[in-house]
Amino acid sequence: MRILVTGAAGFAGSHFVRSLLAGAYRGWEGARVTALDTRPVPERHARVEAVRGDVGDPFLLRDLLPGHDAVVHFADTTRADTAELVRTNVLGTHTLLDAIRGSGVERTVVVSTADVYGPPVADDAPRTEEHPLNPVTPYATSRAAADLVARSAWHTHGVDLSVTRSAVCYGPRQQPDRPLPRLVTALLEDVRPRPYDGAAVREWLHVDDHCRAVHLVLNRGRAGETYHVGGEPVAPAALAERLRALTGTRAGGHDGAVPPRAVRAVLDDGRIREELGWAPTVPFERGLADTVDWYRDHPGWWTAARRAREAATAAA
Repeated sequence: MRILVTGAAGFAGSHFVRSLLAGAYRGWEGARVTALDTRPVPERHARVEAVRGDVGDPFLLRDLLPGHDAVVHFADTTRADTAELVRTNVLGTHTLLDAIRGSGVERTVVVSTADVYGPPVADDAPRTEEHPLNPVTPYATSRAAADLVARSAWHTHGVDLSVTRSAVCYGPRQQPDRPLPRLVTALLEDVRPRPYDGAAVREWLHVDDHCRAVHLVLNRGRAGETYHVGGEPVAPAALAERLRALTGTRAGGHDGAVPPRAVRAVLDDGRIREELGWAPTVPFERGLADTVDWYRDHPGWWTAARRAREAATAAA
């Protein structure tokens, strides 16, 4: 069995690769992994072939894809100008799916995000997979466009694929400029962090549960279908208070009370639960504590990652 993972140097992609190599996914024990990313892939293993390259390079993909049984497409960019977001997230997805046609790849999963539904709303009703897309930021718009490209590849060209849309993903090794690591590392440095997203109640999903859902969809998901991967709803005030306790500081990212009708961004994940038997296994309280412990124990990792990000931004 051979699988291509795009975005394999990223947060979720690298976790998926590590889990594959550890034999965590039934039916994929011993699988060989091609890890594709524009950045160096951290995993070194006899069953990993690290390929430094762009998912939007059709010539690379033409040579790379034959011989693979499956593709999991994690690659995307979140912090860039609109042109780069379109090039990587939209055109990159199109180029990959176009190259898959006729390559012999039997199954593909495109990993997306709940951001495609737009801002949280003052409504308790969870969003289903049929909820209208309403992106308002350049990133969310590029991801929504990529999802439509994927649907078209299945409907028009018969590419056997499914799409996953997940809640906010967190866990160890996430880049320190992302929302939760930014809060955690600021508190560990005893610096008052910027607030996270006002009073919106969001779902938080541990990266291990996220990747396990992707694997289930890869193995047993229906072609042309979208699957929500939900998490645990948490209000920002509750998150800030928990982080204060875990880091032993009184600095915090949210000081106001949550309104009685706080806006919510909650997914209905009944489809993946009922069809594939998925359910989260990492409670948020435990996952958050483990995540804080990891950042506390690895200051060299996140300070180096922060410096590298700042240097890349300065050079852009």
